[in-house]
Amino acid sequence: MEKSSKIWLGISGVLLVALGIMCICEPAATLFATAWTIGCFTLMAGIFKLIFTFKTQKFLPNSASRVLSAIFEIIIGIIFLCNNLFVAATLPVIFVIWVLVESIFVAIHSFDYKKFGFPYWWALLLFGIVGVVLGILGLRNPDVSAVTLSTLIGTAILLIGAGYLVALFGINRFEKSLQ
Repeated sequence: MEKSSKIWLGISGVLLVALGIMCICEPAATLFATAWTIGCFTLMAGIFKLIFTFKTQKFLPNSASRVLSAIFEIIIGIIFLCNNLFVAATLPVIFVIWVLVESIFVAIHSFDYKKFGFPYWWALLLFGIVGVVLGILGLRNPDVSAVTLSTLIGTAILLIGAGYLVALFGINRFEKSLQ
C-alpha cells in the first residue's frame, strides 16, 4: 500500500482522537464554536477517509461501505460548518447518529482484518461495539446534560479514531507479512 494512503488513515485517526479529547475536556464550550470545530475535523476526516478508500480499494474489501461512511462524514462536516443555528439545536442528536453509524462500520470492518490474520481485529470490534452502545445511550437520553453527552460522544469518537490507528497498525503488519 502506498505510504500516502497510510498517512491519510493516520491523520484521520489522529484528528478523531483529538476531537474526542476536545469533546471530553471542553464540554462548556459554546455549541457554535464546537459545531464549527467538529465540522472542520469531520469534513477533513471524511475527505482523508475517501482518499484512503480509493487508494486501497484493490486491497481491502467492502470499499463501498467505506465510501458511504466517508461521504456521510463529509456531509456531516458541511452541515456543521454551514448551519450554526440548526446545529446548535440538533448537535447532540446528529452527532450521536454519526457515532452510531461509524461505530457499526468499525465493527463490520474488524472482520475484514480478521480474514487477513490481524491478531488485534478484536480491538476494532470492541471499539465498534462500545461506540454503538454509547450511541444508543446518547439517543435514548436526549435530555442528558451537555457535560455527560460531551463525555459519551467524546469517548466514542476517541474510540473510532483509535480504531483507525489500530487499523493502520494492522495494515503495516499485514504488509510486513507479505514481504
